[in-house]
Amino acid sequence: MPKRILVTGGAGFLGSHLCERLLNDGHDVLCVDNYFTGTKRNLVPLLDHPHFEVMRHDVTFPLYVEVDEIYNLACPASPIHYQHDPVQTTKTSVHGAINMLGLAKRTRAKIFQSSTSEVYGDPDVHPQPESYRGNVNPIGPRACYDEGKRCAETLFFDYHRQHKLRIRVARIFNTYGPRMHPNDGRVVSNFIVQALKNQPITIYGNGQQTRSFCYVDDLIEGFIRLMGAPDSVTGPVNLGNPGEFTIRELAEKVIKLTNSKSKLIKKPLPVDDPLQRQPDIRLAKKVLKWQPKVKLDQGLGKTITYFDHLLSAGVPY
Repeated sequence: MPKRILVTGGAGFLGSHLCERLLNDGHDVLCVDNYFTGTKRNLVPLLDHPHFEVMRHDVTFPLYVEVDEIYNLACPASPIHYQHDPVQTTKTSVHGAINMLGLAKRTRAKIFQSSTSEVYGDPDVHPQPESYRGNVNPIGPRACYDEGKRCAETLFFDYHRQHKLRIRVARIFNTYGPRMHPNDGRVVSNFIVQALKNQPITIYGNGQQTRSFCYVDDLIEGFIRLMGAPDSVTGPVNLGNPGEFTIRELAEKVIKLTNSKSKLIKKPLPVDDPLQRQPDIRLAKKVLKWQPKVKLDQGLGKTITYFDHLLSAGVPY
């Protein structure tokens, strides 16, 4: 049956892909965004759809609509953006969660929280299972995001226990694909833009820190499966690609795929930057029958094509 579904942060990278998938699945979608990091350009292909609606709104303020399901994706997710206004980042995670949980309580809607692998901090356990409680610096420059998301998870589970809300919590690991913001400071978009411009590719530290990269279509499939799971499956559930690559390996792949003349340059490692990041997805495999399908080279090819078109068209960001 078609549902009325609210997607906060719907004009962002992940949000716009989720809106598109939900529309294709036959639902009515209300996209809410304040356009801090999201952009209307991501929504252009959807604007003429008869079951799609867009509202400019900041989730730190209450929202009064009638919906059956809520996907709460609203929060800047890259260090450049979330450190620009760290107080507002914390407010978005915490006040935003309170407001969306309040809406879910009033409407009895099922609600999804996009949490993050950053709740694990710089991990002492590798790969990271959902049972690992993390190694996070609560007063560091990344804490506005890390601790904001941790607090949001607390709120979700307290609302679940206290008010019997139907919740789903996904811990998202590094995701990439078309519609990423070219200036968000994330490693995939950074490397691709630098390579396409034949500029030096910046590696922080010695480039041996590792990340696991999940293509956006795989992640959105994980979202849909988690939301459709029985109510006993609350999460948190890790969603990401367990394939692990060093940052240097990623840079070399991007240079090869773009036929770039870029050279690698090194800069000091940022404060509290995790040295390892790899999801343990055994729970997702078991309860959602989900695992990523898109190989890194294949996903990078699609992402490079997107950024090449963006740069060729001179699209301002």
